[in-house]
Amino acid sequence: MKSLQKGSKKLLNAWAFYDWANSVYSLTIASAIFPLFYGALFREAGIEKIEIFGGEIARGPLITYVTSFAFLVVSFLTPLLSGIADYVGNKKVFLKFFCYLGSISSIGLYWFSLDAIYLSLTIYFFGLIGFWGSLVFYNSYLPDVAFPEQQDRISAKGYSLGYIGSVFLLLLNLAMIMKYEWFGFEGAGEPTKISFILVGIWWALFSQYSFYYLPKGNDNTGKVSKKVLLNGFRELKKVWNRLGDNLRLKRYLIAFFVYSMAVQTVMLVASYFAEEELAWESDSQRTTGLIISILLIQLVAVAGALLTSRISEKIGNIKTLIAINVIWVIICCYAYFVITPEQFYVTAAFVGLVMGGIQALSRSTYSKFLPETKDTASFFSFYDVAEKIGIVIGMFLYGFMAQITGSMRTSIVLLGLIFLIGVVLLLKVEKSGVGSRDSEGK
Repeated sequence: MKSLQKGSKKLLNAWAFYDWANSVYSLTIASAIFPLFYGALFREAGIEKIEIFGGEIARGPLITYVTSFAFLVVSFLTPLLSGIADYVGNKKVFLKFFCYLGSISSIGLYWFSLDAIYLSLTIYFFGLIGFWGSLVFYNSYLPDVAFPEQQDRISAKGYSLGYIGSVFLLLLNLAMIMKYEWFGFEGAGEPTKISFILVGIWWALFSQYSFYYLPKGNDNTGKVSKKVLLNGFRELKKVWNRLGDNLRLKRYLIAFFVYSMAVQTVMLVASYFAEEELAWESDSQRTTGLIISILLIQLVAVAGALLTSRISEKIGNIKTLIAINVIWVIICCYAYFVITPEQFYVTAAFVGLVMGGIQALSRSTYSKFLPETKDTASFFSFYDVAEKIGIVIGMFLYGFMAQITGSMRTSIVLLGLIFLIGVVLLLKVEKSGVGSRDSEGK
């Protein structure tokens, strides 16, 4: 097939459509149905802690530790594989590999149980590896397919497609779970597990459109050797050295590392926080309330991502990111006192407003600040390693604080402080670019 030109509408849409494909994992597995399923397993067994790895761990910290370890592995694999991808010019192969690993693992969650907890957590672990590993290579395509002036909008479009597609599948899954008799099931348990299968199928199926149009990688045609295996780590060192000549980019990466630590931790633990900490009157209210809040976040996030891209065009990327981080600080302060479902709905609405915006704008801002290079996978590898190590730290601190205090609320205070530090660091980015038009990511 004839390759599409950079900046062409069809190529941009094909890139953005991968968000439609993979975001069902983020919503159904990471945010909505799996957290409810996971909590129900423990409640039905009449336990709050489980003996694993030689000690007793509460269900909340347990899942955060597994998640943290998965991100640690991804942060190690990212430079290893992206270095190979840049040298060989085949990053689409790696994008496909992680996509299929994630989709197969999602299907494998059908067999998740406390009786086989080690195997179950391993399947959950590989699902995270697949999802976040694929994003490394997906994100690295952005400067390859879009010109700088297109990147804010197409990045926001990708997130918006992801939110819309994931809500569509979630509604189908919820219909099966809450009205199971319509579909011939005897209870909600079986359709809940089938929803994991549907996530895997959706992800693999809709990814084919992106795979068909995206280029295989850069123009390099090297061959894999023992020397090449360490190329990624050498490339990270080169990227770090090149950052020394670009103070604005270096400061931005440091700021991103800090505030992204909090953003991703919120995304990964919000449902577990609500499931454990709120005053639900019944299990049915818990299920309905969490789903309503997740849908609210997803729908508001669509508008938030698009609105943020428009605002950034007016006042610049960094100023917009500073404002979003300030809003996050306020959200964390409010969330500490949230007790009722109604209060959580208010929190969810504001989380949705800033969640899509900060993710899309962070990605496109980094892409705009990059120097001229064809080895985009290495630069985005550095970006993703920073993000994943931040998540490892954030998830571990969140889980550890929840474990020693017996409550997740104290951890919310920690996240608010991290966002506040992010504001301070972004102000330094703003200061370093005074007098330069591209300092705002325009």
